[in-house]
Amino acid sequence: MKLMLAASLGPLVLTACDQAGGPRRESAEQIEAATTDMAAESVEDGSSDFSTSLPQLAYEYGFTFALPGEDLRRLQRQHATLCEQQGPQSCVISGLSTHGSIDDNDVTGELQMLVATRHARAFGALLEEEAEGMGAEQLSADISTDEVSRQLTDSEAYLASRIELRDRLREVRRTRSGSVEELVQAERELAAVQQEIDAARSTLSQTQGRVAMSRMTVSYESTAPVGGDFLAPVRGAMGSVGTILGTLLAIAILLAAVGLPLLGAALGLRWAKRRLQGAPAEA
Repeated sequence: MKLMLAASLGPLVLTACDQAGGPRRESAEQIEAATTDMAAESVEDGSSDFSTSLPQLAYEYGFTFALPGEDLRRLQRQHATLCEQQGPQSCVISGLSTHGSIDDNDVTGELQMLVATRHARAFGALLEEEAEGMGAEQLSADISTDEVSRQLTDSEAYLASRIELRDRLREVRRTRSGSVEELVQAERELAAVQQEIDAARSTLSQTQGRVAMSRMTVSYESTAPVGGDFLAPVRGAMGSVGTILGTLLAIAILLAAVGLPLLGAALGLRWAKRRLQGAPAEA
């Protein structure tokens, strides 16, 4: 359309100059230059539209590391410190937890962060380097995406329509006069539309935040320390001894519970038999 407008403007300008009787005329080079500029502007507009049509993705990163329990919490704290060093505009801690006992070497932990999407992968590499420096074993590394372009488009369109409706209601309230009941009804409708606008803005802001800030979850699992392999058989043997002793004690209690009544009954029968055998001899 801009090219057609430029082409039509050229003859109009020349005709106006001829009618005025002035000697000035637009040269072909000037008209061509103006047409070229408008074409360039059209190309720029098209590239801008193309950039806005690119898919909008919400990224989620996941990492899992395994290391001895006494080092697990230290690595978790170092990862949290690394996030804080990036600044609140680049990394924010949204959750941190640790569960289990270090003595039993049964510890698990999790660190949840929101990282700026533009350098989330680079930050993930820093986390891996930090873990590798402490001798941690990386069990997994995952990246997933959620395409939210449709949500953004729908939210923006809905918000624009609600804003237009609100402006119309305000104009109607300002220009029209009516009864008190009609004015009250108009205020209610305006308040309801404003609530819809606030909710739409909140939804749009959350979706845009998911695109701008990626979710990153780091999980930690404890493993047996390398230096504890020598004592592991000893601890296993001690545990086996305790189990064996407990089993023997349970058997002894069971035998006593069953055997003592039977032994008492047998002794009673023997005593009664002797008593009966001794009675005729005395007679």
